[in-house]
Amino acid sequence: MPAAKMHADEPDIDTTLVRGLIAGQFPHWAELPVERVDPAGTSNAMYRLGTDLVVRLPRTPGAAGDVATEHVWLPRLAPGLPAAIPVPLGMGRPAGGYPWSWSVFGWVPGENPVPGRIAEPELLAADLAEFVAALHRAEPAGAPASYRSETLAARDAATRAAIAELGASAAAEVDAAAVTALWEEALRAEPWSGHPVWIHADLQPGNLLLADGRLAAVIDFGCAGLGEPAVDLISAWYVLPAVARPAFRAALAADGAMWTRARGWALSIALMELTYYKETNPVMAAIARHVIGELLAEAPGPE
Repeated sequence: MPAAKMHADEPDIDTTLVRGLIAGQFPHWAELPVERVDPAGTSNAMYRLGTDLVVRLPRTPGAAGDVATEHVWLPRLAPGLPAAIPVPLGMGRPAGGYPWSWSVFGWVPGENPVPGRIAEPELLAADLAEFVAALHRAEPAGAPASYRSETLAARDAATRAAIAELGASAAAEVDAAAVTALWEEALRAEPWSGHPVWIHADLQPGNLLLADGRLAAVIDFGCAGLGEPAVDLISAWYVLPAVARPAFRAALAADGAMWTRARGWALSIALMELTYYKETNPVMAAIARHVIGELLAEAPGPE
């Protein structure tokens, strides 16, 4: 069966294609079994290759543009980070009807965290803060801009459009008035005035891997690059329960303005994900609903 499509411009991808690409370009791996990885990624289709490798094929032109960047920067970032990140082992060429470059990575073991079912939330909060702080210290010279390098204000029109769509009709997905108030609070926060730093920009459950409840790896660096550090605090609502958020915030020394901007980033991202994936990716849509609920449940205003 081909990978389920989530985007209008997505090519057909299945195990037959992957086997052909591997046989034609990496014949030393041609005898390894190929198996689709579920749950499906939103930007890349992934296929397990044997026990130690994974083939990662972009689903969209935008994701295809990340391939070369990942091969350059992930090996440079890895030594300074306290958790594993993917190691690129080979870059494939367009072939067999597949239009873009693609990658073979080492397989990174672990389990995705499930929001609301975190066994050791305080320990995970410490692990996430350690990873975020280390990434933000990485050398920025020559690094690309993050996919999420814009300001919150630059996301205003798209965020309000998502609120309008999700808040419309009798079966509204969100309380439009409450969500708008939270968004406007984030827009009023003092903007980031420091230099851009390395950010992952997508620290949510599908991109984190746990082992025995602790952070073992961070994957999918398609959004990574230079941006403002508040973007990486979205995991406070995407992953952590309320009881662990104060420790996470304290470990990163996030002041009131940064924490409020982080809430705005989490809200904006979740709203857009729910709008885009509510019909095509039930897992992503459920996580987005969870995030919006967690944000609305918190007391408003910077502390």
